[in-house]
Amino acid sequence: MTAEKSGTTGRRSGAETRADGTGAKNPPDDAAGAGPGSGSPDERASGADSSGEDDTAGTVTSAGKAKRTRKARRTGAAKAAGAASTADKTSTADKTSTADKAGAGTDKAEAGTEAGTEAEARDRADAAKKDGDAAEKSDAAKQDGTGDDEPADPWSAFGPAPEPVLGRPRRAVRAVGRFLVHEWTLAVVAALALAAAMTWPTLRYPRHTLPQDYWDPSLQAWQMAWSGHILRTNPAQLWHSNTFYPENWSFAFSDTLLGYAPAGLIGVGPEHAVLRYNIMFVLAHALAAFGAYALARQLGAGRIGGAVAGASFAYAPWLLAQAGHLHIISNGGIPLALAMLARGHGWSLRYGYRPRRRHAGWAFAGWLVAAWQLSLGFGIGLPFAYMLAGVVLVSVVLWFVRRRKVKRPFGRRLFLADVLGGLVFAAVGAALAVPYFKVAELHPNAERTIGDIGLYSPPASGFFTAPAESRVWGGLHEGARAVLPWHPEMTLLPGFVLYALAAGGLFFSVWRVRHRIFLLAGVLVTMALAMGTRFFGGRFTYVPLFDYLPGWSGLRTPGRMMLWTTLLLGLLAAGAVTAFCMRVRELAAERVPPWPGPWLRLATLLPLALVLVEGLNATPQPVVPRQPAALRTVDGPMLVLPSSQNLDQPVMLWSTDRFQPMVNGGSGFTPRSQAQIREATVSFPDYASVDYLRQIGVKNVVVLRDELEGTPWEGMLDRPVDALGVAREQVGEAVVFRL
Repeated sequence: MTAEKSGTTGRRSGAETRADGTGAKNPPDDAAGAGPGSGSPDERASGADSSGEDDTAGTVTSAGKAKRTRKARRTGAAKAAGAASTADKTSTADKTSTADKAGAGTDKAEAGTEAGTEAEARDRADAAKKDGDAAEKSDAAKQDGTGDDEPADPWSAFGPAPEPVLGRPRRAVRAVGRFLVHEWTLAVVAALALAAAMTWPTLRYPRHTLPQDYWDPSLQAWQMAWSGHILRTNPAQLWHSNTFYPENWSFAFSDTLLGYAPAGLIGVGPEHAVLRYNIMFVLAHALAAFGAYALARQLGAGRIGGAVAGASFAYAPWLLAQAGHLHIISNGGIPLALAMLARGHGWSLRYGYRPRRRHAGWAFAGWLVAAWQLSLGFGIGLPFAYMLAGVVLVSVVLWFVRRRKVKRPFGRRLFLADVLGGLVFAAVGAALAVPYFKVAELHPNAERTIGDIGLYSPPASGFFTAPAESRVWGGLHEGARAVLPWHPEMTLLPGFVLYALAAGGLFFSVWRVRHRIFLLAGVLVTMALAMGTRFFGGRFTYVPLFDYLPGWSGLRTPGRMMLWTTLLLGLLAAGAVTAFCMRVRELAAERVPPWPGPWLRLATLLPLALVLVEGLNATPQPVVPRQPAALRTVDGPMLVLPSSQNLDQPVMLWSTDRFQPMVNGGSGFTPRSQAQIREATVSFPDYASVDYLRQIGVKNVVVLRDELEGTPWEGMLDRPVDALGVAREQVGEAVVFRL
């Protein structure tokens, strides 16, 4: 205490040297505004020229404390330290430790007890302790590098509380929420809702009606039912169906829709078959729209541009004429597989090749989707397979060219995914091709000729003619359709709006100029192929493919190549719409607030709306003929009369209860055995026809009384059967002859 008092006396007099050895003189007492225990150590250091003020000169008032506190908050501890360093480089505040500063403050507080009250000394001691803590924090901040010259934020105490750790249920709910609002989830939901609306009234009476007609749709409803039934009962007999008895490989007489076999596992009977067909019909449109959207987005189009590409691909007016051909409508696997393959290889039309975005899993999934698309039928699957083969060939050439410059340009994992995926695709194609080659060997009349191709080759006017099923253009183009030899396969209008958008995309687009040229070249080439032999006789386009590519001779309708034309036009249109939307965003950025107004938003959606309007349908929805009761009880092998290509297709549908063997069947060609049976039974029942049917194994003949009028079998029910050993029985509206 003696030393401390003497130090205090020295500071009081101003003549003695300070305890820290600086020898600084004290200012007059009237300049002292605070006691030694108030304020931070940095503040005391910053006032080196006034640090020797009288420690006992009165008590510290509350107003003085508030003033010093506000000053400390404004200047900050770090700024005070810097000022002290400038004023007095030898100051004790910068050289002593935090503990020394706290001790010095305590000593000063003890010295102050001689002149003040004990309570004041305690207050000054508490203040000195706080000063020591603040100095410690300041030093620590300097050591970690977090301290700066900026004042502390007074509002930091009011910051948000840290988020609580979520439990597993809440994390699951958040993950589900993010999934539900993801772009691809919304795209799937939008595609499904749009498909239901654009194909309406398909789902109004889905158990009793079929789109367009009940001939080919009945055949395809039977195909899905048969594949599910045989996979459930005897998969080894898949290709030997219950129709076209006694022929084998009859399931390969037309495209099989084998990829829909899982759906065929659900339900039994004609009503379930019709319901299944209508559901798959709507889902096929949804997949086509989603697949084209995904492809456009992967290539670099915006959301609205991708939507235009998807809508134009799925709802092009020419496809309305194909409403009765589910294997043509089921084309969504093509753009979806291409999108997956492009994603897996890190390639985009807009951004080029980006190796860091490669993903072997997406590439392998793309090959699987391509194999599934091929399993739906070779009608559109075969050109797709040859296109993929061309892409693989180009990729191999690129690999050999770039392997010296870039080590493994495709990556080892991606290379293995391509090899395995390509092998799976090739294996599926080979397995599906075997039955068709077998059919071509057993039935030479099934093979197409150039003459057959010419009958279905459309003229150039077909690209501007809409089918009768188009709600917008159907009535207006009635005269143009009248001059076409076979208008159901020759009305190939993809949409005038699509033509206009694609033309604009040649000049205003997000795609590079060379990419626009490539897309235009693809459009022109596919159009030439779609014309078949009408384009300079097809000598340099369709005929070489017909002559040299295996399986191409089985494609009798070249107009279906319009599928590729529509896809390429949609990509051109997507580039133009995306560029337009980008321009709208640039204009909106100049607004206050910076987002598009209602008219600009409407302008960006206008191309999509116009494409959808052109795709509105007027497709008829005929009621499927009711299944005769006899078809639920009569065993096979059986023959249903009358018999023809169109009449036999509903009979196939009726057989989905029991799948009993039957002579009846409809496909792309008529087997000779079936033609002979029809010819031999025109005089049925007589001795020759009954004997012939017995020889080939037919046990029952079902005659549909209401269908006989106007057919070669009209009047057959008036013929006697007494001497033939045939039992005749009335079963509902049909007459059954048991041989």
